Amino acid sequence: MVDVLPYGSWPSPLSAADVSAASPRLEGARFVGDEVWWGQTVPAEGGRTTVRRRMPDGAVADVLPTGWSARSRVHEYGGGAWTASDDGILFFVEKSDQRVYALPPGGEPTPLTPDAGDVRYGGLTWQRGMLLAVCEDHTGERPARRIVAIATGGPVNVTAVAGGSDFVAHPALSPDGGHLAWIAWDHPDMAWDRSRLMVGRLDDGVVTAPRTVSSGTTSALQPQWLDDDRLVYADDPTGRWNLWCRSISTDAAATPLAPADADTGGPLWVLGQRWYGVLGDGRIVAVRTHGDDALVVIGPDEEVRPLVLPTTAGVSIEDVAGSRVLLTGAGAERPAGLWLVDVDRPGDAEPLVGGTAPWDAAWLPQPRSVTFAGPHGPVHAYDYPPTNPEAAAPSGELPPYVVFVHGGPTAHVAAAASGKIAYFTSRGIGVLDVNYAGSSGYGRAYRERLRGQWGIADVDDVAAAAAGLAAEGRADAARLAIEGGSAGGWTVLSALVRTDVFAAGISRYGVGDARTLAEDTHDFEARYLDGLIGPLPEADAVYAERSPLTRPERFRVPVLLLQGAEDEVVPPSQAEAIRDALAARGVPHAYVLYEGEGHGFRRTETVVHALESELAFLGQVFGFDTPGVAPVELTTAP
Repeated sequence: MVDVLPYGSWPSPLSAADVSAASPRLEGARFVGDEVWWGQTVPAEGGRTTVRRRMPDGAVADVLPTGWSARSRVHEYGGGAWTASDDGILFFVEKSDQRVYALPPGGEPTPLTPDAGDVRYGGLTWQRGMLLAVCEDHTGERPARRIVAIATGGPVNVTAVAGGSDFVAHPALSPDGGHLAWIAWDHPDMAWDRSRLMVGRLDDGVVTAPRTVSSGTTSALQPQWLDDDRLVYADDPTGRWNLWCRSISTDAAATPLAPADADTGGPLWVLGQRWYGVLGDGRIVAVRTHGDDALVVIGPDEEVRPLVLPTTAGVSIEDVAGSRVLLTGAGAERPAGLWLVDVDRPGDAEPLVGGTAPWDAAWLPQPRSVTFAGPHGPVHAYDYPPTNPEAAAPSGELPPYVVFVHGGPTAHVAAAASGKIAYFTSRGIGVLDVNYAGSSGYGRAYRERLRGQWGIADVDDVAAAAAGLAAEGRADAARLAIEGGSAGGWTVLSALVRTDVFAAGISRYGVGDARTLAEDTHDFEARYLDGLIGPLPEADAVYAERSPLTRPERFRVPVLLLQGAEDEVVPPSQAEAIRDALAARGVPHAYVLYEGEGHGFRRTETVVHALESELAFLGQVFGFDTPGVAPVELTTAP
């Protein structure tokens, strides 16, 4: 039997707790001997990140014991917080003090780096018996970063190997140990604006005579050695991140490897991100993104063989060994997980962590790739309609929709079986996930549509997508909400004050005042707004004009604000200023501050409460029941 009930009030078996448990947050993976190890956030243990191992018999055990958490704060976004030697020694960055520790099998963690104040490590990588890392030193007037080698035996010793730029990433040691390649960039650029491929000879473990071997005007990423002379790396001189190969012993120009109208590369927010790997026989397995993600194998003659896999969204190459690949990602019918794939037998792809939904597929919406006409060009998005095998809406009723706005603003979404999306769609609330101007996955030109236009082009795009969906007769134009976090929260707040499209907004740690953000944010993003809005002080008037807080009289619809108390990227003062502006205007709102949370929620109780609060808020604003979920305390007071 199918019950006829208003959209939004459909009964659903998907609880917020189930969604939290079914959405593993993975933090890297690698082959260690005949085992697979991976990092995973444990929401039930305060959001700590453990490292787990899967043994040949399929048994799973924690490598990193309770009380320890592998999490880096380099660039505040971290990444590469652990690695392992081939014989099973775990090297990890402990969250509490940011020192690097070694944990041998059967032993206890011991520090490898000194207690030297606010010095952070990330991007750990074990290469040819050497532990390399990115070191970020905050003890001086401004942060200093360099690639270091960390001694793993004898006294504590950290050797600076390479530096000379504001930022460094992706150290790669040549097979003979004689050269180091890495990526470097400087303020005011972000790595996806301009970065350089550097190479230097190693003398006594230190780089001498470093030189740039890419153009320096494009975005080079992830160098990897094919042999002692040839390097592969990703670069985007054509407007797409493709793979390139060059010799370091000649002046010959780099040559492209099987170029495509797709990206093998992306914004380098997290250290250690990888978009390709070199297999044991020299073939290359690579992610290609053009809207959705695809995986291909590139042979020695540049022949390209697509791999048909269940993963088409957020795919990242974690490690390779022989013909085997560890990758993370999701698909239209499979939630995010860690997968083991043999490129010669891709049909046997095995999910090791996640990758399977605890609910029947009938409860998962089928995503529809859509493109709308916007004032700045086409706007790409994915439509997830209300889906419930046991409920239907009354004839003639159109569903409410939530427009999801990703962060970054350079992030990218693709068709994926998401527990959070299904949490809404199974209750009769549609979701429209938008890749607005500035998103990656469509080439440099699409990203740079946002250059100097943050708060304009992104807002125009999400508004055009929402209005376009309503014009198609698929959504109720009077019940359109918008939600996003971080940079996506900025777009949410900006859309509420610049358009009349949305009837409610949900901002998670969103930006309300761009000028304050430029003054208060951390060093990694200290000059990010130069490209998104303009350099200061020259563009001071533009910052004021763009910021939602500058026009509080335009706030008219209810807003839910969700914020981490320990957020160093977008501090609580931003959300509290928005709260005060809403109260001054008498606009219904709710502000929830989560103690112990930073930029992104990790604890079970936070994830559950935030998701239930979003649902309750939408029900209260749009007038449908949300049984089993406590109402949000909306107020018009401070």
